[in-house]
Amino acid sequence: MLLSVVALVVAVLAVLLALGLARQLGVLRRRLANVERSSPIGDADARRLRAEVDAALSRVAVVRYDAFGDMGGRLSFSAALLDGQGDGLVLTSIHGRGESRTYAKGVTGGESETTLTPEERQAVAAARAGSPTA
Repeated sequence: MLLSVVALVVAVLAVLLALGLARQLGVLRRRLANVERSSPIGDADARRLRAEVDAALSRVAVVRYDAFGDMGGRLSFSAALLDGQGDGLVLTSIHGRGESRTYAKGVTGGESETTLTPEERQAVAAARAGSPTA
């Protein structure tokens, strides 16, 4: 008699568990269907994503050099951080024996209102070409 009751309780629990899992599976199937409907991208989505990537500072290049003839180790650098249109900035750090100086110059369309040094122009050109170092 006791075994029959235990078996009945186990069977009822198994049925309840199966019903709960079936309901959860239905929920997951609906969520998956929603994801599948929304995930394919069309031409408009692809254009929007390309525009967002082009607007990001995604093109970076660094030029390392010796700013002074008596210094070694190429501790000075110019780094260009540009978006797809060539807009962004150039950071330059000049390392000397007693001090370091850092400069930032804005860049629009690959050009700057401030005169760019040869190293800065090289960094901008490399960033626009997609090369990380020049």
